Amino acid sequence: MNSDSWKLGGDLDVARVGYGAMKLTGWPRGERPERETALAILRRAVELGVNHIDTSNYYARDGVAANELIKSALYPYPADLVLVTKVGALVEGPDIALPASEHTGLTPDGLRRGVEANLRSLGVDRLDVVNLRMGDRGHDRSAVAEPLQTLMALRDEGLIRHLGISNIGLAEFELARTIAPVVCVQNQYNIANRDDDPLVDACAAAGVAYVPFFPVGGFQPLTAEHLATVAKRHGASVAQVALAWLLARSPNILLIPGTGSLAHLAENIAAADLALTEDDLALLG
Repeated sequence: MNSDSWKLGGDLDVARVGYGAMKLTGWPRGERPERETALAILRRAVELGVNHIDTSNYYARDGVAANELIKSALYPYPADLVLVTKVGALVEGPDIALPASEHTGLTPDGLRRGVEANLRSLGVDRLDVVNLRMGDRGHDRSAVAEPLQTLMALRDEGLIRHLGISNIGLAEFELARTIAPVVCVQNQYNIANRDDDPLVDACAAAGVAYVPFFPVGGFQPLTAEHLATVAKRHGASVAQVALAWLLARSPNILLIPGTGSLAHLAENIAAADLALTEDDLALLG
């Protein structure tokens, strides 16, 4: 695996290709692998050099929960494994079906319950990184100050090591950094959706990691021009080129592609070794 890494928060050394656990549960919709396959994927990811796993207590559907799978597969955790979780309007997976007026996760009590649920389900005393997720299902993403202050208090209690923020814009990023030492931003971004270009650059300038979700399109297939051409040049898959493009885009970008397939897991991690040429990057735009 490519040795390129990033110091998350200045002290957590993570490989730039990690793993996102959401797809192991089929949350909020979609297929999921069998339990033994899910456990095998998590173990194989660590064997292949992944030491950054993205998860959340609310990634759970029909009794299948990402945090429980991670604990079952990997506990006791390797010393260098960084578990990044998130809290926000949702506390439990089924909350996504509730009207926004019934979401309590962004209140001080809700945020504490979310943090404690992640601690309990992962079996740890302190969470490496907690992302504050804003803007879901009608919630105002600009109302970041009070929730972040609550998480800072939980950090001061020793329950959280570092804080990040998710699903925000440049203005919210700048505001958040006046309240807390933000170590990462997690937003939707990929080769076909580059609206966050200014935020990627702002994070890089501030020494903050940028972690794109849906790096290969999520629930929608990528439609970026020339991906297939570049993939054919390298004997690679379109997804591998999309991931390699993100790694080439900026050194602060960390990847967390999710998959329920052992074969796709290996392909995703191998994308770290795919060196796109200047001609490739020019063609991809």
